[in-house]
Amino acid sequence: MKAIKNISLIIVSIFFLTSCEDWLTIYPKNAQVKDEYWKSKEDVEAVVISGYYYMREMTIDYLLPWGELRSGAIFDKSGNNLQNFQVKPTDKKNSNWGPLYQVVNIANVVLANAAGVMSVDDTYKEEAMKSHLCEAYFLRALSYFYLVRNWKEVPLITIPNEDDSYSFHIPKASEEEIITQIKSDIKAALATGAAKEYFVTNWETKGRGTRWALYALMADVCLWSEDYETAYEYCNYILNATSPRRPTFMQSPTNASWFSMFNPGNSNESIFEIQWNYQEDQTNKLPVYFDNISVDRKYEISFQLLQDFNKEYATTIENEVEAVRSMFGGYYVSDPLLFDIQTRGYVWKYCGARTYADKRTRTYYDPNFIIYRITEVILMKAEALILRSNGGSEDDWQEAMSLINQVRKRTNLEEIEFTTGLSEEDMLKYLLNERRIEFVGEGKSWYDILRFGRRNNNKYKETFLIQNVLNYNEQVGESWLRSVLNNDYAHFLPIWEDELNVNHALIQNPYYY
Repeated sequence: MKAIKNISLIIVSIFFLTSCEDWLTIYPKNAQVKDEYWKSKEDVEAVVISGYYYMREMTIDYLLPWGELRSGAIFDKSGNNLQNFQVKPTDKKNSNWGPLYQVVNIANVVLANAAGVMSVDDTYKEEAMKSHLCEAYFLRALSYFYLVRNWKEVPLITIPNEDDSYSFHIPKASEEEIITQIKSDIKAALATGAAKEYFVTNWETKGRGTRWALYALMADVCLWSEDYETAYEYCNYILNATSPRRPTFMQSPTNASWFSMFNPGNSNESIFEIQWNYQEDQTNKLPVYFDNISVDRKYEISFQLLQDFNKEYATTIENEVEAVRSMFGGYYVSDPLLFDIQTRGYVWKYCGARTYADKRTRTYYDPNFIIYRITEVILMKAEALILRSNGGSEDDWQEAMSLINQVRKRTNLEEIEFTTGLSEEDMLKYLLNERRIEFVGEGKSWYDILRFGRRNNNKYKETFLIQNVLNYNEQVGESWLRSVLNNDYAHFLPIWEDELNVNHALIQNPYYY
C-alpha cells in the first residue's frame, strides 16, 4: 500500500522537546530510523508525540467531514461528495486512509522498539516505558476505530514498517477481526498498569491517552459491536470513579459554563481532545469554517437541524431561561430575535462565546476538537441500558431516561417523562435527538445513525439511517439517497485507487466496482 509504505519515510529523526507546551509543534523529519534511532527515552517520547501530531493534522479535513457530512445535519456549502454519497475511488480527499495508517505505524514502531531503549538508556525506567506503550496502544486502537467505521474492512497491521523487507501486499481483515484487535489493544494498554489518570499539565491530561480516554474508547467500540454489557461496564469505570483527578460532568446550567468546554477548552468535562495552541503558532480553521460571515465559511446547519435547534431554543424550563446549547452556544442565526423563521444556521461552539461581541478573533483561532467528554459517556451508558436487555427492562429504561434528562437539565430543558408505554425505538429516538443536538460539529452524527441503523442485523436501518438522512440531507434528491442507502456497502467508503495499484491483495468495496 502506497500510504503505508510512505509511513516509513516520515517516522521521526532525532529531535528534542524545548518546552512542555510545544510538543505538538515538532515536525517529524524524513528518515529511516531503525538503526540510528531509539537511543534514549527522549527518542521514544518524540515518536509517541508524533502520533498525536498526525492525528491533529487529519482532524479538520478528515475526521470532521467523515463523521458529519453523510448524516446531512451539517453540510459543506461548496459541495462535497461525502454528503452527495458520490465518493469515488479516484477521490483522494475522501477515500484516502493513509493519514490513519501513519498513526498506526507510529504506534507499531513504539510497541516494537520502546522496551529496547531501556538497555541503552539507564534513565529510561520501566514505568515510563509502559506509559509510552499504553499511549501507543491507545493511538492504534483509536485509528483502527476510525478505519473500521469508515471502510468496514481494512488491512490489519500490527508490526512496524521500518525497512525494505516489509511486504505491502496485505489483504483486508474483517470488521470482526478489526474490532477484536481494537479491544485487545485497549486491554493491553490497561494491563500495563501505566495508564495515567493525569499528566503534569492539564492540556496534556486532556490531549494524551489517559485511563479515562481508554475507558471511553472501549465503551464506544463496544456500542458499535453491540457488546452492551461491556459498554455499560466501561462507562461506569468513568462515571462511578472517585479519583480527585477524574473528568466530571459540568452541572451548572449556564451558557458560559457549557461554552467553556470549547472556549478555552480542556475543561473538567473533557476526556480527550485534539490540541491546538495559538501561543505556539498552532491554529486551525474551525472558527472560519463555521463562521456566519467569513468569506471562507464552509459549513452550515441543515434546515431540519435548524428547526430542531429552534425548538430547543423556544422550549425551555417555564419558557423563562435560555436553553444553554442554543443561541450562541450550539448554533447561531443572523437575526436571533427572529430565530423561529430563519432558514440558515451556523454551528457556533467554535466561533464565539455568550454573545456575538465575544466572538473569537484570528489570534485565537485554536479551538480544540473534542473526541470524548463526560456528556457522551453519560449518553453512551444510556444507550447500553436501552439495548442490553433483550426485549427491554423497565428499570434499565428508567435509568436511561434519567441519564438523558441529566443532560437536558444541564441544558435548561424540560425533562422527558418516562412512561411504561415507550418502545425501544422510542427510547432510541430520544437518545439520538440528544446526541444530535449536543454533539453537532463534533464528528459524531454519521457514526451515530449508522450504528443505530445497523443494530441487530439492520433492525432500524429504515428508521434511524435512511429516514434521518432523508430528513436532514438537502443536497441530493430523495430517490438517489434511498437507492444508495439501501445498499449496505454504500455506507462505507471506497478504497483509494492508488492503494489498489500498490497493494494487489486489496479488493475494492463491492459498491464501487
